[in-house]
Amino acid sequence: MPHSRSGEGDEKAARGGVLRRLGEWCARHFVVVIIAWLVALVALQVVSREFGGEYSDNFSLPQAQAQKGLDVLKAHDPQAGGYSSQIVMHDDQQPLTSLSSQTSTTIADLEKLPHVLSAQNPLSAPATPSGQQNVGPLSDDKKTAYITVRFDVQPSTLGDDYLNGVDTAVQPLRSAGAEVEYGGPLGELARPAADDRVSELIGFGVAVIVLLVGFGSVIAAVVPLLSALISVVGGLAILGLLAAAFTFATVSPTLATMIGLGVGIDYALFMLTRHRQNLIDGMDPVRAAGQAASTSGHAVLVSGCTVIIALAGLSASGVSFISLLGVAAAVTVVSAVVGALTLVPALLGFIGRHIDRFHVRPPVAETEAGAGDTPQGTWHRYAQRVERRPLWFLSAGVAVVVVLAIPLFSIQLGHIGDGADPTSFTDRRAYDLMADAFGPGSNGPLTVVVDQTNVPQSQRSGLASKAQQSLDKVQGAAVVTPLTPTQDGDLLVGTVYSTKSPQNATTTDLTNRLVDDTLPDVVQGTDAKGYVTGTTATQVDFRDIVASQLPVIIAVVVGLAFLIILAVFRGLLVAVKAAVLNVLSIAASYGVVVAVFQWGWGGPALGVHGKVPIESYVPMMMFAIVFGLSMDYEIFLLSRVHEAWLRTGDAEGSVAHALEITARVITCAALIMVSVFAAFIVSDNIVVKMLGLGLAVSVLIDATVVRLLMVPAVMTLLGRHAWWMPRWLDRVVPHIDAEGSKTEARPAS
Repeated sequence: MPHSRSGEGDEKAARGGVLRRLGEWCARHFVVVIIAWLVALVALQVVSREFGGEYSDNFSLPQAQAQKGLDVLKAHDPQAGGYSSQIVMHDDQQPLTSLSSQTSTTIADLEKLPHVLSAQNPLSAPATPSGQQNVGPLSDDKKTAYITVRFDVQPSTLGDDYLNGVDTAVQPLRSAGAEVEYGGPLGELARPAADDRVSELIGFGVAVIVLLVGFGSVIAAVVPLLSALISVVGGLAILGLLAAAFTFATVSPTLATMIGLGVGIDYALFMLTRHRQNLIDGMDPVRAAGQAASTSGHAVLVSGCTVIIALAGLSASGVSFISLLGVAAAVTVVSAVVGALTLVPALLGFIGRHIDRFHVRPPVAETEAGAGDTPQGTWHRYAQRVERRPLWFLSAGVAVVVVLAIPLFSIQLGHIGDGADPTSFTDRRAYDLMADAFGPGSNGPLTVVVDQTNVPQSQRSGLASKAQQSLDKVQGAAVVTPLTPTQDGDLLVGTVYSTKSPQNATTTDLTNRLVDDTLPDVVQGTDAKGYVTGTTATQVDFRDIVASQLPVIIAVVVGLAFLIILAVFRGLLVAVKAAVLNVLSIAASYGVVVAVFQWGWGGPALGVHGKVPIESYVPMMMFAIVFGLSMDYEIFLLSRVHEAWLRTGDAEGSVAHALEITARVITCAALIMVSVFAAFIVSDNIVVKMLGLGLAVSVLIDATVVRLLMVPAVMTLLGRHAWWMPRWLDRVVPHIDAEGSKTEARPAS
């Protein structure tokens, strides 16, 4: 039984009226709005510099076995249970034993530094037993050694100034001609600060070219870039303030910049395009800006909320490190939405009718037809071609996506080690020196802890013998050191070195074999507990936790996005189609990332040394971000299809009409976003490279294969059934209007 829509119409009109009044007010009082933005921007920068926090990769996994093992070790032997880092020494000209006095001085000075628990002198360590592989701390040729420094806090959190003390401590060795490099967390602390300016300039440069070619107007090209830049700078200042209260990862500002620029330019572009069409249709600038805010502004609001909800879905991982990455990206998305709804109308009001005064080609608006004409341009004809052979176009799109997704089935999650970093990084040079002198496994030792606190004294000898025998036989280990008891005798502690590098799958398998099989067998029948701890073990635990939560994240994000599309467009099959096609496009982008980084296809050209695993949290971040961004284009396209469908009742004609008036702006917006993301491939950070490439490929696939081949084909095949909605579901799902349309009448069944 049909239900009344008058209340819904009043609600839509009210919402549309709020955004219209906001847009008109900002356009009319452009001086006030622009000055307010600039003052707020300066104030946020000053406050952020004064009170903002630092970004750090210091995070813990309280429930992980590696963290429990570390806590047990710290409780029984504080000096052995701290956070370790290596200082690697190397000298080609003379044996390091000739630098004994300099080494002793360095050790003494290191132990005086704040937060240092101990520093091991490699020249006084026991020699490696005959027949056993030398894993340090002094190489067989005496030309390479490493000092193990233990801290009571994670060294990477101590700040750049802390390195001044470390540099001073190792100066005697450097003055004597030895090469000194910092490995592990100290090496990460010594890395040059991330500088995204090159990436931003590349992205902005390409965006200018795309906008000039796509729309012809110089001023129209500047407005989206200016508003996006101001919005992102403000968002980053807010993120800096939040960093004073929460521990955001060091990659957070780069990720926030990447996402903020992409959506900021897109949202401003959608607003600007509708505004210019309104001017061409005869509206005055203030009214045109208000109408753009009422229509495209609604789509921006819905799209921004969709992206934020998708990022919020990362909290389902249960890992604060990942949840806060989502928060960091969401901050600049919020600032981009606010900028699009307030700053863009103000800039448009300031420009007035002069928006096309400077141009490099005849300016164009949304369609190739004049005002009031029926669109019959290139994209309209293309849509009609899809309508004639929808199965062909759908099959072609599916084939492309499936081929690109093939590498996904061999994905290896892990942690990217220092060996993939540029040789300009000290931790990469330390990694290479260690690997050459002591084998690749020396860069990721696994600390085995057997807690025998509750084991009677009479059983401890047998437990130690059984544990040593089991560890000596474990597959994938190059060296297993003898288990030694702590001073209180309650713990047995040993070190296992893998035959491969820390990021290699063999090392991951060795860690899991020790945790899941070897140690449980050792302590079986006793009250003892076994742990594998250390940096590498923590990274494996993190990988396993993230991998187990990835299906949960996918389900949450897809479910939330499905509900949003359902609430906006009131079509069950439309929502299912959106979810399925977006998952397919993301699978294709995963495949490209695996091929480039894990398989090594093109990795060296991107500055990646060797084949590397996929950083464990990258797929999760990519899914949330890409699913949210792809919904942007879905909403902007489907809102026009839905608008035409409500007005005409012609399912196929509505698709052609929507493609005609949105294809240019969506294509330009996608090219800009691809260029912004791809520009971050030049970053020295491998994770940023992964995210940049993955997001760029995702948007490219989504805007071409999905939007131009698969969506029109599926919508044509579904016809009017795409908008079918069970009455009971229609009553339950809330109503959200994508573009504030006042068209209330539905076509007759």
